[in-house]
Amino acid sequence: MRTTLARIRAMHDAGQRIVMVTAYDYTSAQLAERAGIPMVLVGDSLGMVIQGHDSTLPVTMDQMVYHTAMVSRGCASPLIVADLPFGSYAVSDDAVRAAVRLMAEGGAGSVKLEGGRSVAGTVRRIVETGIPVVGHLGFTPQSVHRIGVRVQGRDEARARALLEDAVALEEAGAWLVVLELVPAPLAALITDTLGVPTIGIGAGAGCSGQVQVWQDLLGWYSDFVPRHTRRYRELGAEAVAGLREWADDVRSGAFPTDEHSTGLEPEILHRLRREAPPEGPSLPEGPSLPEGPPLPEGQP
Repeated sequence: MRTTLARIRAMHDAGQRIVMVTAYDYTSAQLAERAGIPMVLVGDSLGMVIQGHDSTLPVTMDQMVYHTAMVSRGCASPLIVADLPFGSYAVSDDAVRAAVRLMAEGGAGSVKLEGGRSVAGTVRRIVETGIPVVGHLGFTPQSVHRIGVRVQGRDEARARALLEDAVALEEAGAWLVVLELVPAPLAALITDTLGVPTIGIGAGAGCSGQVQVWQDLLGWYSDFVPRHTRRYRELGAEAVAGLREWADDVRSGAFPTDEHSTGLEPEILHRLRREAPPEGPSLPEGPSLPEGPPLPEGQP
């Protein structure tokens, strides 16, 4: 049974830490399911860890629907939150249409967008259509060219602005707020101020829960290691070692063996060998092609 918003709220009210991890396809969604993780984020971070871009900006709406649908098919239990990609919610009407697509075509249970007071009206409009919305504050990757990749809210003015943004998102109807690259004490203050859960990434332990990119956690993405993550496995290195071992076995003839092959009845093989031409099969003559229409005079 799919985890509901009510279940996440109950966890929050009971003081239970909420776990969330990214997934971008059927296989990674299965892994999250088997690990017992209650919430999965189909993030536009797929632009970097799946598509190889240097930011999330090139990710399209069609791509988000495509990846969300794969994740939806891969896990039956976690609540699926899908990102609204860059440019899809600049206009409220467009935002509603985009959110509907992620829910109806992708199978998401909630959508996420970046920004505070500037998007509060859009959040309210989407929520009024019956679609749950997650907010995202602090470092907002879709604004990378404006704010840079750095911790947000270190000075008093920006810290106060983030707190006011968080309150505005809750008032607009956001049921959860992601805090990314925010000073830990500020994230804890925001968490204590809000009545809805917060999910941190690089925002300290004072949030209601945590989210990470699974490729970062498991060593599957090697372009860089964010400071805010911890490597729990080095699957990338293990995969390279396994591929090299397989390639060596192919070259040496150690793979495949009879264990990895299918046999054939000896009598059938004997008859096929007896009936085969001594010099091997020859190609049959192909059918003659019909003549085309005559060329106009003066052409070869």
